[in-house]
Amino acid sequence: MFSKAFSSRLRCLTRQTRRYSSTVNAVLEPSKGRVIFSGIQPTGIVHLGNYLGALSNWVTLQNEAGPQDDIIFSIVGWHALTLPQNPKALSASRADMFATLLAFGIDPHKSVVFHQDDNQCHVELSWILSCITPVGKLQRMTTWKSRLATSRNANDESEVDESMLNTGLFTYPVLQAADILAYRATHVPVGEDQTQHLELSRELARSFNLAFDRRKRFFPSPSQLITPCKRVLSLKDPSSKMSKSAPDASSRIMLTDSGAQIERKIKGAVTDSIQGITYDPVNRPGISNLLTLLAACEDAEVDQVALRYERKSNAHLKKDVAEALENLLKGPRGEFERLRQDPEYLSTMAKLGAEKAKTIRRDGGELEASFDFEVSSSPYHRPDHVTAVQKFSR
Repeated sequence: MFSKAFSSRLRCLTRQTRRYSSTVNAVLEPSKGRVIFSGIQPTGIVHLGNYLGALSNWVTLQNEAGPQDDIIFSIVGWHALTLPQNPKALSASRADMFATLLAFGIDPHKSVVFHQDDNQCHVELSWILSCITPVGKLQRMTTWKSRLATSRNANDESEVDESMLNTGLFTYPVLQAADILAYRATHVPVGEDQTQHLELSRELARSFNLAFDRRKRFFPSPSQLITPCKRVLSLKDPSSKMSKSAPDASSRIMLTDSGAQIERKIKGAVTDSIQGITYDPVNRPGISNLLTLLAACEDAEVDQVALRYERKSNAHLKKDVAEALENLLKGPRGEFERLRQDPEYLSTMAKLGAEKAKTIRRDGGELEASFDFEVSSSPYHRPDHVTAVQKFSR
């Protein structure tokens, strides 16, 4: 039977999830915690913008989580394949990213941290969701153009077109939705550039529930978790974000940069010739970017930092920013280098995370979701589909 085959497949996908009696808006009962999910691509060595924009918030979420919260972080290797990759470099980047997360404070015993490709439920659920995703929704997604433009070092999105688009990149928002829904996540910390993708996740959760599980509403509607996010700009072009793909290596601060390298890059950062220090992101983006970095290092308000430097020189500000960055990064840098030399430990922790991801439990009992829904009432029901699945399941 179609329902039995489909039910069996979805049981495989949902063994690692928690049961939440949630509404479409993911309203939780007081006795239940949150399921927070976020992912990062295995880009290898991270830069300062990655840390201040995302990873520092991950550590805060982990350390402030309640006893019933599940915090899940995944290194999303399948997403990396949407653009051309060197296999050896990608394999090294995969290990480096895991080491980076641990070096910055992600604790594999407090959080579930794992490689996406170690848990097949992501791609399996992605396929199921792709079968109920209208092409029109994907065509309205805008980020594929920016990803193509970045990968090709294009000046703007007008320099790329659909002839450069592969199917994986076109449909990766569905995989992203599967990443979230596989654990029935209730909250997702994402920036404004990912709001459109999170909305697709909500729409697919609603579509699935209406088609197959109208009474139970199996998938909750994940909420966007707003976290403080520092927008770190390029040191050479403060009109754009700091990026690893920028051709000028001096435009970014990397985790592995030494104190001398950091000092040299900050000294060469683009500023302006206006006297005095003021925080004015529109008219003085270079100076404002340095003030933002210093404020982030000190965990202070940027306006207050600007007041301290209003009568000081650009050189003075740059010196203090370089010192503050070195103090911020030297600990994680040392830990990263130590972990990098211990691949066996990284592999063990990755396996631990993958197993935890597959066996997330509630009240000590493993979830066995029931999908004995009436397929004939679904708008997706077709007799030829029933026959095909019957044959596949034998």
